[in-house]
Amino acid sequence: MVPQPRLRSLSAALSLICAGLLATSTSCTAQPLSSKKVFTHQDTLRGSITPERAWWNVLKYAITVEPDYNTKTIKGTNTISFAVLQSSSKMQIDLQQPMELLSAKWNNTDIPFKRDGNVFYLSFPNALPAGTTQQITIEFGGKPREAVRPPWDGGWIWRKDAKGNPWMSVACQGLGASVWYPCKDHQSDEPDQGAALSIIVPDDLVAVGNGKLASKGATGNGKTKYDWVVTNPINSYNIVPYIGKYTYFGEVYDGEKGKLQCDYWVIDANLEKAKEQFKQVPKMMKCFEHWFGPYPFYEDSYKLVESPHLGMEHQSAVAYGNKYQNGYLGNDLSGSGWGSKWDFIIIHESGHEWFANNITTNDIADMWVHEGFTNYSESLFTECEYGKQAGSEYVIGLRKNISNDIPVEGPYGVNQEGSGDMYYKGANMIHTIRQIIDNDELFRDILRGLNKEFYHKTVTARQVEEYINKRSGKDFSKVYEQYLRTTKIPVLEYKSKKGIIEYKWTNVVDGFNMPVKVDLGGRTQFIQPTTKWESLKLADWHTGEAFKVDSNFYVTAKK
Repeated sequence: MVPQPRLRSLSAALSLICAGLLATSTSCTAQPLSSKKVFTHQDTLRGSITPERAWWNVLKYAITVEPDYNTKTIKGTNTISFAVLQSSSKMQIDLQQPMELLSAKWNNTDIPFKRDGNVFYLSFPNALPAGTTQQITIEFGGKPREAVRPPWDGGWIWRKDAKGNPWMSVACQGLGASVWYPCKDHQSDEPDQGAALSIIVPDDLVAVGNGKLASKGATGNGKTKYDWVVTNPINSYNIVPYIGKYTYFGEVYDGEKGKLQCDYWVIDANLEKAKEQFKQVPKMMKCFEHWFGPYPFYEDSYKLVESPHLGMEHQSAVAYGNKYQNGYLGNDLSGSGWGSKWDFIIIHESGHEWFANNITTNDIADMWVHEGFTNYSESLFTECEYGKQAGSEYVIGLRKNISNDIPVEGPYGVNQEGSGDMYYKGANMIHTIRQIIDNDELFRDILRGLNKEFYHKTVTARQVEEYINKRSGKDFSKVYEQYLRTTKIPVLEYKSKKGIIEYKWTNVVDGFNMPVKVDLGGRTQFIQPTTKWESLKLADWHTGEAFKVDSNFYVTAKK
């Protein structure tokens, strides 16, 4: 997802956010990031693996949707193929109010259902046998929640382009795909065999979805149906329709796994601007394949689709709404100058194809894995284009956006993220870990190894942490605990005596012993501070008064 900008003043933040939105009758207001303190029964149903979810595994979604722009309603069906892991007869299907589940059929038999808030319970006539594959078709309809400030406030988007043509889409990360279609709305269960999305629209509009266009045909009533197919596993919130006055262009990228089809769908009036701005895509792909490994979805293509909101990482159909300019709506979030040299949405949201779409966390409490690594991908792209120092200056510059309000890691099982610091603090933690590894080839091997080890998988953050520990040969447990599970930034206290420097960590978790690189007057070296005073005898070339911590480490020094 796109980070919300944190600028020096509320008015500046509002003006930047509002600049990215098309004119709408709703107001643009600040929405501070905070952690929910009291959780409800509905939060648990949404965020945990309930018994009614645990017994079945999604194999495929086949969704058909038909929106009505004038009434802001949608109708459709979702045929869910699933594997029965344990014999059971009661199934939880998520569909948020005010959407309605109209019917459910299994083996041509109507299945009764009962609503509990944003959840429906389907009751099969008998317990389905373990080890079998089953299929249900669910009919749904209604007026889905409308997004006010997408992508941060999710829902269905009903807008018009500059020429007054209808322009529709969805942004629902966090809020969940069940805001518009019935599904098992939990990140831990992606459809193993992919998804199909059929979109029925008026003949004068074009519908774009994830994956590749399988067919297009008139329905005979002034409407056309576009059938899009995804062959790889995909998170439910990533399955998204785009509907508008689109035109197409494309290219083929010669990548690590062969020929990759790159498709671009943009509002027709913006075609020439898009052709120029999207020249950054091959550069991005070359850089990210170098650092992260092959693009994870060659079979489904890579796409940028112009969207009526700023952007989102929709798998193989990345939402692009940065108005064909560099920076974040023309601004450099780092203040370093480097963030103005490339298009933030192309780089950031494409980085999510590796971290979020290829590697997906089971629980959104671990979203730092998505956002921290992807935020760091911006630094790596800067490094690819302008050198290592530029990349470091970029990520260091992002520190001014860190609030240290609540921990980056959120509470589990209740569909709740941690702090928005998962972006900038997450990236700076990764940058700090890179310094400690002190071997860029090994660091690169770890990033590529993560995408290979967890290829098309859902994971816990602990799995990612343990993988980095194992491959690096270093125990970063206290580093994760410090930066992800507290709001405290390590302080390196030091003092100099004649010929000796003394130092220790303060403002840290118990047992914190992170090594750090320092300059002692012309030369740099690692020291090994603990929470007790340690000492270092100065050599002839050391100058204790010049003691300086390497700025690549996200710590502070205090004399």
